[in-house]
Amino acid sequence: MLKRIGLSKSGYYRHKFKGLSKSKERQLKIKDLIMEIWEESQHLYGAPKITAKLRKMGIQISERTVGKYMKELKIRAKYCKPFTVTTRDSNLNNKLKNTLDEQFNPEAPDTIWCIDTTYIPTKEGFVYLTSIMDLFSRRIISWDLSTTLETTNIISLINKVKATRKSNPKIIHSDRGSQFTSKEYCEITAGITRSYSKKAYPWDNACIESFHAIIKRECLNEYNISSYNKARRLVFSYIDGFYNTVRIHSHCGYISPLEFEQTYFDKVQKVNKAA
Repeated sequence: MLKRIGLSKSGYYRHKFKGLSKSKERQLKIKDLIMEIWEESQHLYGAPKITAKLRKMGIQISERTVGKYMKELKIRAKYCKPFTVTTRDSNLNNKLKNTLDEQFNPEAPDTIWCIDTTYIPTKEGFVYLTSIMDLFSRRIISWDLSTTLETTNIISLINKVKATRKSNPKIIHSDRGSQFTSKEYCEITAGITRSYSKKAYPWDNACIESFHAIIKRECLNEYNISSYNKARRLVFSYIDGFYNTVRIHSHCGYISPLEFEQTYFDKVQKVNKAA
């Protein structure tokens, strides 16, 4: 707005805070910044993420104070409903092992991948989003949207991510859905340790389950989705245009998954050059 009418921020603040004490002026400035950050996040960030953004701007403030100001401004982050089990269990209960065992923090990229499928309702019927997450950065390294739950969709997705990452993980973790226990899935993941969640226990795959709850809360549930094509545009915009590249993540030290990965590779490159 200031750019449109040709005013500077400093001039705006001088006018707005004329006659106020310095503490009151600082408080109002911070409230303005909180509102700005909240708006830029599409109303998604709560006090922890807004606090982190403010501190990166050089503002020393507690999360409790940010929460208090948000309450006064009558703003809050969108609520995320707890995820629920949506996939069918296979008949191989006793043969499937949970190798991952809720160890969600590998020390390098392409060590552990998690894969999961969730449904998205549209006016034309359900479509199915399958995502693969690298647990190191929580980045969605590949995804597919399909109109069926056929195993062939999973196979083509894994082929694609192998080509783009140019590496296989040590472990790939999933639930016990029939697609992830099929002969074709076992063949395409040969040489990778397959890990499976316990029956009806989504917390074993909590990171990717949580991502699917987040994309629904922060994006998909905001729309009455008309078709597959509309759903695909929304998923692409959210994952590639926001979640991976812009949205800050507490696991990543309040930077985006892409930036977190790049920081790791930059450090490795520096070490290699020094050696």
